[in-house]
Amino acid sequence: MPVEQNFGYKQELKRALSIRDLVVYGMIFMVPIAPFGVFGYVYEDARGMVPLAYLIGMVAMFFTAMSYWSMSRAFPVAGSVYAYAQRGIHEVVGFFSGWLILLDYILVPALLYIVSAAALQPMVPGVPAWAWLTGFIAVNTLINLFGVEFTAKANRYILVAEGIILAVFIVLGLVALYSGDHPTGLTLAPLYNPEKFSLSVVVGAVSIAVLSFLGFDGISTLSEESRDGVDSVGKASLVALLVVGALFILQTWIAVDLARGMSFSNNDVAFYETAARAGGNTLKYATMWATALSWGIANALVAQAAISRILYAMGRDRKLPHVLAKVHPKYQTPYVSTLLVAAVSLAVGLAFASHIDSLSRIVNFGALSGFLVLHLSVINHYMIRQRSRRWVLHLVFPLIGLLIIGYVLWQMDWQAKAIGLAWLGLGIAYYLVSTRVLKREVQLEL
Repeated sequence: MPVEQNFGYKQELKRALSIRDLVVYGMIFMVPIAPFGVFGYVYEDARGMVPLAYLIGMVAMFFTAMSYWSMSRAFPVAGSVYAYAQRGIHEVVGFFSGWLILLDYILVPALLYIVSAAALQPMVPGVPAWAWLTGFIAVNTLINLFGVEFTAKANRYILVAEGIILAVFIVLGLVALYSGDHPTGLTLAPLYNPEKFSLSVVVGAVSIAVLSFLGFDGISTLSEESRDGVDSVGKASLVALLVVGALFILQTWIAVDLARGMSFSNNDVAFYETAARAGGNTLKYATMWATALSWGIANALVAQAAISRILYAMGRDRKLPHVLAKVHPKYQTPYVSTLLVAAVSLAVGLAFASHIDSLSRIVNFGALSGFLVLHLSVINHYMIRQRSRRWVLHLVFPLIGLLIIGYVLWQMDWQAKAIGLAWLGLGIAYYLVSTRVLKREVQLEL
């Protein structure tokens, strides 16, 4: 009997993904070259200590990945944080954790399209932003509608292309640092500069840098499409996180040392101008195109797949309109949810076209808030309900994750917190209207 049938669900999605597919999916979601697009903002906020911000982010996400592993073993169903909190704590908590994580996932595709358009604008100034947005959304929606296997195949080719561009930047960057006109090599300043260091400042930069790590949790939305057992999601999440985290630290370390003494025309193009120091305009434009394609096609592709699965899960449980749970009879994909995400992405993308930093913080507020509930779910399910004696995995790790993520949220920009809390308020209103006014029970179909 399929695992999800033990939880009252019928197997509708196609089990086609191996652990390798899940790792590739997570790496594509995180984007190995993600710092290209937000480097300038993290550089400014972290006072140059960009690798340190990514290191702190990776440590925080390590504990979160371990909590995902624990909960994905206990509840191997689609829905991610929503499903884990719902079953690990309570129905109501599950709804609100799902609502919070929606703020992350449903806005992420739009953010990715905006970053892609910003990368392409200097090269093709005659093409308006809305044209890029529409084109990217149309391509990704079609690929996702054709099925998860098609998406997995596309992911592999895109990941290879990103790896080539990143390898070229790393090699040329190191050559420039060690044998250029003024060789300095790699210094420790990007990791720790005592003259500029402040924990609150660096953690504030983490609130943007952590955006690059959010993809690993998207792996958990594919639990019902994995074919390699209940541990596959946890293993894939951890591997993808550690590999891509190491790449983030290395590339930003090189970039910061290359950028010494530079002043950027604007934060959107900071990385590309830095790349020009290592490889001239050829590398500058190569990194621009790489960002546009990896964020606008590859990352947005898997982001759209992830949020459509969460909407599918919440629609299946009737916490959102049930129509979102409709599955295409031929391709076995949640096509209504996929089309809804496409429409929302276009609207948000046009509205926030010139506010990349603000949108990234809002996205991170939703994700980090959901992660807080995830850690609580581990403690409640394993330590309180099951009296687990695995203290490190089920108590120590979740508590450390809670503390780190809570501090990052505390240091986050006030505007992001205000919008995030407003979104939570909207969720409370929706829940009360559904349960008190419409008298609709919000419960599992068991």
